[in-house]
Formats: sequence, C-alpha cells, structure tokens
Amino acid sequence: MPLFKSSKDKESKKKIIPDGLWVKCPSCNKTVFKKTLVENFKVCPYCVYHFPLTAPERIELLIDKDTFKEYLSSIVSADPLEFQGPKAYKDKIEESKKETSLKDAALVGEGKLSAKTVVFGVTDQRFIMGSMGSVLGEKITYAAEKAVELKRPLIIVSGSGGGARMYEGLLSLMQMAKTSGGLAKLHKHRIPFISVLTHPTMAGVLASFAGLGDVIIAEPRALIGFTGPRVIEQTTKQKLPEGFQTSEFNLEHGSVDMVVERKNLKKKLEDIIDYLGF
Repeated sequence: MPLFKSSKDKESKKKIIPDGLWVKCPSCNKTVFKKTLVENFKVCPYCVYHFPLTAPERIELLIDKDTFKEYLSSIVSADPLEFQGPKAYKDKIEESKKETSLKDAALVGEGKLSAKTVVFGVTDQRFIMGSMGSVLGEKITYAAEKAVELKRPLIIVSGSGGGARMYEGLLSLMQMAKTSGGLAKLHKHRIPFISVLTHPTMAGVLASFAGLGDVIIAEPRALIGFTGPRVIEQTTKQKLPEGFQTSEFNLEHGSVDMVVERKNLKKKLEDIIDYLGF
C-alpha cells in the first residue's frame, strides 16, 4: 500500500464535491449552504444580509403562482446617441439580454397577491445596474396608467444602482418627469402606490418613482440615497454618521415608512392593501 496518494487520486476525490454548493456572504464572510440560502429567501441566516433577487425571483416571491401577466414584453431600448465608449451601448444591451434573459431592466404586469389583483413592477440590477432608460420609464408609466384603469394598487420593487441611463442622454433624464407624472394620476384617482426599496436604490430612480410611494417599504440594510456616501464625504470633507443611507437610517429620519424582512414582505403588502380598502 503506497504511503502517499498520487495527485490524480486527490483530484478525483475533489471532484466528488460539486462546485456551486456554497455561497460566501459578502457581509459577514461566512459560508452558507446554497440550498439553505434559497430556502431562506436568499437571506443570510447568520447576519440577515439580503442577497439581491432577480426580477423573476421577485415575482415568484410576491405574486401568486401562474397569475402574472406581463405588459409591454416586446419593447427594447434604442441607441439614439449611437453611444461609443470602452464598450458601445448596443453591445451592453445585448450582453445584458443574454445574461438576464430580459429585454430591459424592468418587468411590469398584473397578477394576484394573496388572491387580490395588483399591478406589479420590478427592476433588475443585473441589466445595466437596473438603470432607467426610455424602456424602463415607459414601462413604469404604463403600469401606473393600468393601475388607474383597473382601479387596483400599484406595487413597484426597485433595486437600481445605476440611476438614469446616460447612454441615452436627455431621453433618460426625461423618464424621471415621465414616471412622476404617471404616478400623479394615481394620486388624483386615489389609487395607492406602494414602493419597495431594495439594495441598492439610488440616484434618479430614487429621486423619481421609487421615492414617491404612498407607502415606502425598505428591505433591511439596503443602501438608499441619491449619491453614494464616499462621494458625499469627498465633496463635503465631513465624516458621515454611522449607517448613513441604510434603510434603518432612512427610517429613523422619516424617508421610509417601515423596514420589512423579505420573509414577511408579502404578508405586509397584503395587510397594507387590506387596510387601504383594496
């Protein structure tokens, strides 16, 4: 019997353990069994860090099974400036389409939440950081108009670290006013808009539709603000308070109404809709 195992024996033993079974939490650096993470709604069981969810995962989490009907499923971004940089805008779009199987950074539609019809929208940060271009703005505005038409609550889950998509120039900034105008119609017709903020919700997205909810809910420890804390510190030459721009900081200072863990979010939305008489 050999005293030492060959490198081939070691390699074959390593291959018995498949790749991708464990995930390292970026917050506490602990290793989590992937199956456990999925069963816990992609929330770290050690530090309650909320891992990002994709748009389809959000729909699965909050909307009753097989009830979601997507709006505007075929529209795609144009390239009005024919933007060229280290990578062309059209190339970024194509890469994001392949990576996400989405046509743009938002999905909107109608579905049932605990058997009650709602109009629902969600942004996906995998698609150019969930940034707001013409397509995202059109979808959010259309969702608001459909909520008025159906007389049903509007729920939008935002997770955008990219703000306005400047590859589209002024057209991207126009979406801030466009989406805000669409939501004003909801207010006029007394239809509730519930905005759910996830990590990160920043810049033009927060400064427009995401910040205009009648009820604003945030997931724990999400980064919520207009400009990142590092930029603010460099500009103001001041040390920012601990926890600045987190969900909890925003709750303490009145910018959000409640902080809700992911596992409780669907029930909380149901309770709010019931309370508002819808």
